[in-house]
Amino acid sequence: MTLTQLSAFVFVARRGSVKAAARELGVSDPAVSQALGALRQQLGDPLLTRTADRMALTEAGRRLLGIATQMIALGAAAERAVRSPVAERLHLVATSVLAEFVSPPLANLFSARHLIDTSFGTASADEMEGLLANGLADVALGPRMARPGLVSEPVLRCRLIVVGAPRGLRDTWLVDPSGIDPGGDTGLLLRRLRVPETRIRVFPNQTAAWNAAADGAGVAPAIAHLVTPQMRRGELATVPTAATPMETCWYATTLEPAVRSPAATALLDFLAGGAATQLMRSPEAGVPKAFFRPQVSVTLPR
Repeated sequence: MTLTQLSAFVFVARRGSVKAAARELGVSDPAVSQALGALRQQLGDPLLTRTADRMALTEAGRRLLGIATQMIALGAAAERAVRSPVAERLHLVATSVLAEFVSPPLANLFSARHLIDTSFGTASADEMEGLLANGLADVALGPRMARPGLVSEPVLRCRLIVVGAPRGLRDTWLVDPSGIDPGGDTGLLLRRLRVPETRIRVFPNQTAAWNAAADGAGVAPAIAHLVTPQMRRGELATVPTAATPMETCWYATTLEPAVRSPAATALLDFLAGGAATQLMRSPEAGVPKAFFRPQVSVTLPR
């Protein structure tokens, strides 16, 4: 039994097909099939069976999934320990809105206080599970994840509202990439309001969507405390809808404590403190000069 075989199994189980697993792992379809076949032969169980639209876990496969996830994480931790014997490193991944407003100042302050090299990137809620399970990320900031081997802890409660120019259009929805992420809060809001895809325009980031809304091009979902500066300047105003304000919460998700990296545990403790909470509530206030470090931004592989 090898980590390659276990990785193939975990990704096929989570993505539902050999092709999707191969694409995320960056290998060929036959390589995934061969690894999965070897694992099936060794364990004497098919582990995954084909249904009408996806690969489904057998009973033995369900029992194996959590254990396999932990073994992969331990393998990644062992490799990091050998390759980085001196400086601890932490890879933080977040949904697009948090990556735009929250991750940079949080990473700067955390790195300065704990002397841990911190990089950060952006991923959809669905992608985060695979990144965490395979040691490509230590902590994910975003929605709650209810998957075996992962633990989600709430870090900040907030409200999702809809904003627009006082006399702007109301029939077009302007979103950042999280708006097309089915696992994100904005995607959930659009489904609740039954907004058709033909009325949605996607912008490269949340700021661009808000700027378009301020120009009158439509309405934009927004985390209330993040959009406060634009509302104070009178550029945007709250647009009432049947589903807002929508109460939501940001979560920090990691592996289970037994296989979690020390750096990930340190970040969870940091996120529970007052300095991190204040920074998440008012990221535009910046980081104290004594704690500032230049940004280190890494887009993690998909």
